[in-house]
Amino acid sequence: MPFNMTVVLILLGGWLLGRGFARVGLPAVIGMVACGIVIGTFCGEMLPPVLFQIEPFLKSFALVVILLRAGLGIRKQTLARVGLTAILMTCVPCLIEGIALTVLFHWLFAFDWAVAGLTGFMLAAVSPAVIVPSMLRLKDQGLGKKNDVPTIILAGASADDVLAITVFTLFLQSATTGSGIVLSRALMAFPLSLILGIVPGILLGAFLVYFFRRRYTDIRATEKALILLMIAVLMVQVGDWLHAAALLGVMTVGFILLEYEEKVANELALKLSKVWVIAEIVLFVLIGISVDLRVAWDAGLKGLLVITLGLVFRSLGVWFATAWSKLSFQERLFCMIAYIPKATVQAALGGVALAHGIEQGETILALAVLSIVFTAPLGLIGIKLGSKRLLADNSFG
Repeated sequence: MPFNMTVVLILLGGWLLGRGFARVGLPAVIGMVACGIVIGTFCGEMLPPVLFQIEPFLKSFALVVILLRAGLGIRKQTLARVGLTAILMTCVPCLIEGIALTVLFHWLFAFDWAVAGLTGFMLAAVSPAVIVPSMLRLKDQGLGKKNDVPTIILAGASADDVLAITVFTLFLQSATTGSGIVLSRALMAFPLSLILGIVPGILLGAFLVYFFRRRYTDIRATEKALILLMIAVLMVQVGDWLHAAALLGVMTVGFILLEYEEKVANELALKLSKVWVIAEIVLFVLIGISVDLRVAWDAGLKGLLVITLGLVFRSLGVWFATAWSKLSFQERLFCMIAYIPKATVQAALGGVALAHGIEQGETILALAVLSIVFTAPLGLIGIKLGSKRLLADNSFG
């Protein structure tokens, strides 16, 4: 299939199915993922190789767009108000789910501890690609505004992945080298990754504030958005080389711009919302293309049981993380629902174990695919229905 026809199929098919699902009351992104699954299932062998070569960049670019939008919508006063809860939401649910899944995979699948650990923490990561757009829509609607529920989830979900990927990498090194997990390395890796992501974000944000102030009238809003996007993409590339929390740094850039140059930040947010129309379709259709239903089927009921138990432990982690907050019972319940979706990390890391020659690699890939198929629609539907029932009554009180 020619590349240009593939682009048309992705954009037009994703848009049509997205609108179709929205018409029947389901989240549009489920339709986009469904479009990708259909394309991957029936046209997978005909897709041009160049698509898979640029797929990582396209996914990364879409994540940059949505995380910049998230950063441009978070104010310092709001972040200070929800700070402790957001920090706990970053660490506690991920650690509890990851540890629980590690034990479950060791017992039920007979994985050794290193393989069980990398599988557990790969599955423990939530999907910012699914959660962040949903939370931005809730912010636009004013839902959960009283206690800043969307902001808590935005901040927690963006760093949750950093922790999961960091621990996954440590277990992968142990599984491939047989060296075992060094606790001191594990304790240092996560905060170091955060620092290497956030500090450059602050510096680049400060530079852009200075630059846009001096050149405000010389550069159109579209050009400002282009400069911001290219700097953010470069930041993510460098962050990948340094194993830094680059996506969290991208959010920081937006946060700094909103804090010190609000007029420019509002212009950029408007432009990025238009870019997201296309980026969203591309991201979720590509996630769907990476899903192989036959592989997911191989994980079986036992795999589904373990994933479900993992969600139970994650929910307990969310409940614990919000125990000292001002959130109501309904808001805490909504946070549990919002932390269900998995997609981005699982699509990116599901095949890593297989690529490294780990014996259980095919099973791990099947589990990753099954987690996407099961949790992404469940979480999206839960967020849509739960936001109306659990956040509507206290949105402006």
